[in-house]
Amino acid sequence: MSSNKVVLITGASSGIGLDIAEKLQLDGYEVFGTSRKGAQPNTNYSFKMVELDVTKDGSVATAVAEVMKNAGKIDVLINNAGVGISWAAAEESSIEQSKFIFDTNLFGVMRMTQAVLPHMREQGSGRIINIGSISGIVPVAFGAIYSASKHALEAYTEALDHEVRNQGIRVSVIDPHLIKTPMFSKDLEPDRPLSIYSETRKRLATSMEKQLESAEETSVVTDTVLYSLQQTAPHIRYTPGRAKRFAYFRYYAPSAIFDRVIQKFLDG
Repeated sequence: MSSNKVVLITGASSGIGLDIAEKLQLDGYEVFGTSRKGAQPNTNYSFKMVELDVTKDGSVATAVAEVMKNAGKIDVLINNAGVGISWAAAEESSIEQSKFIFDTNLFGVMRMTQAVLPHMREQGSGRIINIGSISGIVPVAFGAIYSASKHALEAYTEALDHEVRNQGIRVSVIDPHLIKTPMFSKDLEPDRPLSIYSETRKRLATSMEKQLESAEETSVVTDTVLYSLQQTAPHIRYTPGRAKRFAYFRYYAPSAIFDRVIQKFLDG
């Protein structure tokens, strides 16, 4: 069994997940990252890479078993794997596409959590950190399905933390604002676009390109993960960087003002 803290992190081949995995490895953790393709011949990660598709029960079971076989324990699970969608009105995604987004962003987290919890419970300790989004707190128009999946993750995280806290396990969610990652270039396109929304979608896409130029770095999330792991009494929810003021505005601004701000943004 490893003498270091063992971390299993999903979606670690690029972006936020890769940065977290590399920083934790440098910080002395034994890190097992995952991606759907696993370790590739031309890649050189500083941590161990495991093949995993969070949408498949068998793949989840195999990956967790592999980590347990190699390390003998899992101290930290970081659920980072996720999928986004380009600007799309709620009715522009079919039910099948919506199911796929939820299957990754919510049910994938649930699969991983259910696979890891028995091992954490047996050892009497553990940390689970879910990478959410400010969109889960401040729902984004023309991002309804993605926001809904992240909003559900908020509720799941909070309820789960209360359920397992007396077993020595804590659960947190980290909700960043816009982060510079390759994720946006891989976003899904709506699978049934409607012409009535086309102009708004184009305008929002152009706005997003400009916002990405000044988006925050992945370190905003990574530093929060490291900080959280150092706390004996971690928070259930963290809103790092610019996300903090958006969350504050959502919680404390009068609903009428919040409504007008959203409509002004959509009207351009």
